[in-house]
Amino acid sequence: MVRLYVGNLPFRAMEEDLHAFFSDAGFPLEQASVVRDRTSGESRGFGFVEIADRQVAEQAIEACNGREMGGRALVINEARPRTEGGGGGGYGRASGGADYGRGGDSGRGADYGRGGDSGRGGDYGRAGDSGRGGGYNRRGGDRDQRW
Repeated sequence: MVRLYVGNLPFRAMEEDLHAFFSDAGFPLEQASVVRDRTSGESRGFGFVEIADRQVAEQAIEACNGREMGGRALVINEARPRTEGGGGGGYGRASGGADYGRGGDSGRGADYGRGGDSGRGGDYGRAGDSGRGGGYNRRGGDRDQRW
């Protein structure tokens, strides 16, 4: 079983659309999934498909990479294996802060974020023990100051 990454999907694409796209090109799928946002349920613009045979999967990459679906040129390649620890970002996550997020021990909070123990706060952020605050309310060091 070979898992392929399918990127630059139209945001309205569904699993059935992936099955139809690859079937029309002559490549039957074992499974197809479109990755969706956890809160909104909207497509994130990429997905994965599984093809039973490696040789057929390589042919599918060669034949379908760059082909259009819904006016968008798809990016298709072999999916990389998942790594431990996952992504980051988002509010309350342990690593790689994003909007309103908090960086991990060595992370960097982004806009309105908070850096971790040796991180860097974002533009309006507050840094941790030895970090550096962002553009406004620059605070850092061991000062116990709150805004």
